[in-house]
Amino acid sequence: MKTPKTVLLGTGYSVPEKVLTNQDLEKMVDTNDQWIQERTGIKERRIASPELTTSELCTRAARKALHDAGLKPKDIDVILVGTVTGDALFPATACYVQEKLGAVNAAAMDLQAACAGFVYVSTMADALISSGKAKHVLTIGGELLSRIVDWTDRSTCVLFGDGAGAAVWGAANDKNANKGIIDTYMKSDGRLTELLCSYGGGTKIPMKEAVENNQHFIKMQGQEVFKSAVKAMSEAVKSILAKNGLTGEDVDVLIPHQANIRIMNATVRKTKIAEEKVYVNVDRFGNTSAASIPIALAEARETGAIKPGQLILLVSFGGGFTWGSLLLQV
Repeated sequence: MKTPKTVLLGTGYSVPEKVLTNQDLEKMVDTNDQWIQERTGIKERRIASPELTTSELCTRAARKALHDAGLKPKDIDVILVGTVTGDALFPATACYVQEKLGAVNAAAMDLQAACAGFVYVSTMADALISSGKAKHVLTIGGELLSRIVDWTDRSTCVLFGDGAGAAVWGAANDKNANKGIIDTYMKSDGRLTELLCSYGGGTKIPMKEAVENNQHFIKMQGQEVFKSAVKAMSEAVKSILAKNGLTGEDVDVLIPHQANIRIMNATVRKTKIAEEKVYVNVDRFGNTSAASIPIALAEARETGAIKPGQLILLVSFGGGFTWGSLLLQV
């Protein structure tokens, strides 16, 4: 029996209405627009209102992806959500999304791989579909990072934003047999956990103690993260291309994790993919962790930056460290 190929059927994204500009941040911490743009490429980011939850943003993105795919919630077999800012420690945010969507036939679960979350859940979707365990899988990356950012720490609060992006995957048929996921790549290095972390809500440091000692916010060793991120993402790009007999010239659009422009530029230089092939929206949304790639993917399809028949490469890295890539014909 031939293994079915996993194809992208639809995408969607949702971001909060509130825009927080660099000029706004100048009034909150000791920073300025020029400094932020030169080091991160970020001009503004979206911030959720107090009543908004991660599951609500994920649900909004999911509805758009389902509409784009021409499917109904009941058609989904599995919902996979990548997030580090779920609605609760448990149940899974995916379960809240399932209920909000009315996806009564879907199993639902979360996967925690930080900023690499969407690449990881999409890899899981490919495994489920290609093995015949599922026909349609909804993958989502969603974050409300504003809830775990220390707004007095100018080194981190300028970086992050809120948002969600979703994709619907299905098995290829005769009409789209030449499309789909070509390959995926995942790696981790648990020796680097301390470089980028947040201990709030975990068992290593109980919540009460974490809050009392200001350990429930995002903590990041910026320079070390930068070096590790560039190394990891360039490796993920080179490895997946080499394995499939391809080069950077074959890639039509590269969507890297939108962490900051310096990391993206350094990665591109190491992989020798032309800069004009790189999709960038970090200037408008900041670093949205697991949401960054699906937001960019959905926006690129919506605006025509991605066209049918093109070869798309997604590459991400995140706390853990976790990193990965996904090669896709659309």
